Amino acid sequence: MIKFDYKNVLPLLPSEPGIYKYFNEEGQIIYVGKAKNLRNRISSYFHNYDRADRKTRKLVESIHRLEYTIVPTEWDALLLENNLIKEHQPRYNILLRDDKTYPYICVTNERFPRVISTRRIEDRERGKMYGPYVSAKPMYALLDMFSQLYTIRTCKYNLSRENVEAGKFKVCLEYHIGNCKGPCEGLQSEEDYMKEIAQVHDILKGNLGPARRYFQENMEHAAARMAFEEAHKYKLKLEFLDNYQAKATVVTPTIRDADVFTIQSDETAAYVNYLKIINGSIIQTQTLEVKKRLNEPDEEILSLIMLELRTTYDSHAREIISNIKPDIDFKANIIVPQTGDKKKLLEMSLRNVIFYRHEKAEKEAIARSGNNNKRDRVLIKMKQDLRLPTLPRHIECFDNSNIQGTNPVSAMVCFINGQPSPKNYRHFIPRTVEGPDDFATMREVVGRRYARLVENGNPLPDLIIIDGGKGQLSAACDALKQLGLYGKVPVIGIAKRLEEIYFPEDSLPIYIDKKSESLKLIQRCRDEAHRFGITHHRNRRSKNFLISSLESAPGIGKTTATKVLSYFKTIGNIKAATDEELVQVLGKDKARRIREFLENES
Repeated sequence: MIKFDYKNVLPLLPSEPGIYKYFNEEGQIIYVGKAKNLRNRISSYFHNYDRADRKTRKLVESIHRLEYTIVPTEWDALLLENNLIKEHQPRYNILLRDDKTYPYICVTNERFPRVISTRRIEDRERGKMYGPYVSAKPMYALLDMFSQLYTIRTCKYNLSRENVEAGKFKVCLEYHIGNCKGPCEGLQSEEDYMKEIAQVHDILKGNLGPARRYFQENMEHAAARMAFEEAHKYKLKLEFLDNYQAKATVVTPTIRDADVFTIQSDETAAYVNYLKIINGSIIQTQTLEVKKRLNEPDEEILSLIMLELRTTYDSHAREIISNIKPDIDFKANIIVPQTGDKKKLLEMSLRNVIFYRHEKAEKEAIARSGNNNKRDRVLIKMKQDLRLPTLPRHIECFDNSNIQGTNPVSAMVCFINGQPSPKNYRHFIPRTVEGPDDFATMREVVGRRYARLVENGNPLPDLIIIDGGKGQLSAACDALKQLGLYGKVPVIGIAKRLEEIYFPEDSLPIYIDKKSESLKLIQRCRDEAHRFGITHHRNRRSKNFLISSLESAPGIGKTTATKVLSYFKTIGNIKAATDEELVQVLGKDKARRIREFLENES
């Protein structure tokens, strides 16, 4: 039942753009809306009451008072509506608040600036902020690239001119290993340092051109001076930068700066994907879910999200590509492409939305099942972190083990549904590799394992983990390529030093949050493979030692020593055996020689 006296109020409303606020009996704001025509928009709630859905009828029944504010344009109404929703969080409005704290890259405004990661928005006062990064992986990839390309300090010293001139600081290990040029002792000028910081700013803005020109010019100048070692260093930096850009998602040279928004919705929520394009490359992306309160139309939701994300990501792109065109002037050209490169870009964004919805449905189905919740939660997290096509229910992990090249062995452990499956563990003794060659060993062992699976028609794993960095991973990929399996099974490498995760053909690692359950499962697989391999390695060394010991007996060779040890397993069992047992295995003469040797050794 409508309690609000709308019949006397509606005729007095202006036909101007603006925002309106509904209050309940307690004087609380329960809804904020915008309108191109306030009278028409507010009247629709009451005139269409009988045809409205249940939630909208409940809202109308709760209205006791309304207020409105006239603004010049619908764009101004959108801005004001956005601010009021975030300030008051009305019950019936869609929620724009995000409880997650995403990381940023901050280039500090101190003398000799640092490049750091932060999740504290208040750090805006410390310097220029770039982000947010919805996933920490691209942020760490950028930070890693900066450490490879430039000599930016990592210390927290106050390098004021007075402190440096007074000699308060001494260079640290970073200087001695070539990662810093020692501005703390005045060994690098501020002008030289700021040239590199300017390039960092350009790269963070998505503009790699100045950095590429800088390295190209320095390489050519060094070569002209015949400083070939210096020229080679600049050449490597240029290749590193080119590799980073090749790795980035390049859209097309014809699309320079643009924002891409796509939306799909159901009865309860809308799903929006955002791509930020700078200089033809995607540098930011986010997919989010917006809970509906009043069955809001997609155009209304998308308007709010466009404003919110363009503000959050500090976008001033003059072109917006979308699958829906809101009827609001965003101070940009909004297009819904039908063909060409922009259409392909729109389809890419829509695929992200579809994937996000699929992931959400999968999580909800697992939650409803009530079984193995924690286990499946970890597998879902791993699937997201590693961008896997399916849940990694079957994981196989490889590790090599040898000590100074002796008794080399390899181990493969298997995890099913996140738990060890010892019956599927395998040991491998290299057949074609001589000496401590980890790469060749990994290539042989991985090839043997999956050649056997293919030959027997057994299913392949959902994920292969290689204990090692780029070299071991590359060797494993070579084996998969020879079998025609490369690209059919996801494979990663994990390097022990910083727990870096490497993907094939990608020189830059990713870093998974150290507290992440998916990283802990990867580490558990790696550690179990290492334990299993070490155990087998020790057993082989012990067996070889015993065989060597028995070979010392007069008239006993390696063949006989191996035979008797394989039968009795230990020296203790040989000593405890009867003469008849020894004769049965070795014959009378060799049984006597073994018995005499062991008695003399004792």
